[in-house]
Amino acid sequence: MSPEQIQEAQKTTCQKHEVEFVPVTDTTISGFAQSTLGLSPVNGLRHPAQNSTSGWYIWCGEEFSTSADFFAPVHTKHLYDDLPQIAPFLALPPGYRFLVSENHVDVWFDQNLLSV
Repeated sequence: MSPEQIQEAQKTTCQKHEVEFVPVTDTTISGFAQSTLGLSPVNGLRHPAQNSTSGWYIWCGEEFSTSADFFAPVHTKHLYDDLPQIAPFLALPPGYRFLVSENHVDVWFDQNLLSV
C-alpha cells in the first residue's frame, strides 16, 4: 500500500468506529514482539503516545508476555511492511485495541490503556 492508501484506509477505519483520526508517522517508534511474527491473530493496543513513540504495542498469536524484552522498538513503517493487514488500524486513538485474523476483525475501546 502506498502512504496515501494507508492514510485513506486509516481514515475509513476511524470513521467506521466513529473515533478521532490519530495517525502516526513512518518514523514514529512502536513496540513490536518480533519473535511472534507469523502467528495469528495479530493484536494491537495503544497507550497514550510519549516522546517519539506512537503508543502502539503489536504482537501476533494468542500469548502475551509481560517480559521486559517481549516488545522491541521499531519504526512504524516496518509494521506496514511486515503486517500490512494492520495498517488501517494504526490511526485509532489511544485506548483502542484490535485483533485481526484471517476471517475475523475486532476493534474495541479499553479505558485501562489510558492510565499507564
